[in-house]
Amino acid sequence: MRALRRILPLVGLLALVACGTAYALSADIGATHISATATLLPRTLPKQGGAPITLSSVTRIGTSDGSPPPGLTKMVFLLDKHGSIETKGVPVCTMAKLEGTTPALARKRCGGALVGEGTGKAEVNLPGHAPMEISSPISFFNAPPVGGNPSLIAHAYETVPTPKTLLVPIVIERVKHGRYGFQAQIELPEIAGGYGSPTLAEATLGHTFKRGGKPTGYINAYCSGGRLQVHGTLSFSDGDFFPATLTSPCHSPG
Repeated sequence: MRALRRILPLVGLLALVACGTAYALSADIGATHISATATLLPRTLPKQGGAPITLSSVTRIGTSDGSPPPGLTKMVFLLDKHGSIETKGVPVCTMAKLEGTTPALARKRCGGALVGEGTGKAEVNLPGHAPMEISSPISFFNAPPVGGNPSLIAHAYETVPTPKTLLVPIVIERVKHGRYGFQAQIELPEIAGGYGSPTLAEATLGHTFKRGGKPTGYINAYCSGGRLQVHGTLSFSDGDFFPATLTSPCHSPG
């Protein structure tokens, strides 16, 4: 019931702002402020078939009263059905290869499987210490399929309170949900032994390679209805959650 009570005022606080090729949402849930954007490029796409695209997103989490943000525990994304994930011919990386690696070593071991990059930041409040900010490069590696579905491994690295590799498996499931055809559920690990709260997640997914002399993308899409759409739900440790539908405009030649 608490989450329901907190989500109702959120609906009235959502602000939709056109941002060129993206749309942004921002909202306040109590003292917590959240903003999110999504951009899919290029904007010019075929009417059918598909062409390589990149998906970029930026999520920021903060508070208005200076208190630590709540911990982010889970993210669920629904992706537009007018797209596809192509992994044929893309090298794969495994959890075993990435265990205990720094960002540089992970990319050295699995550079061919790298299909996305980003940056993560968090506020850490260790007992007896002043609040501090930590950051890490984020790498997304193509991983072996799970149940016939494409999958990724997200890699990050923390140094507080001790050095530790953070690995998050992500399975991209096929679904039939109106506008959406794919779903990814991401269970987030504790940061800094449970004393860290994410404040920034920036990521760009998309890798173009040649097949038969033609460019093929890890993510491909075609334009339908003048837009491509992503829906995400962020769940927090205090029971609050933030749903957002983000739309990126597109058009077809002619």
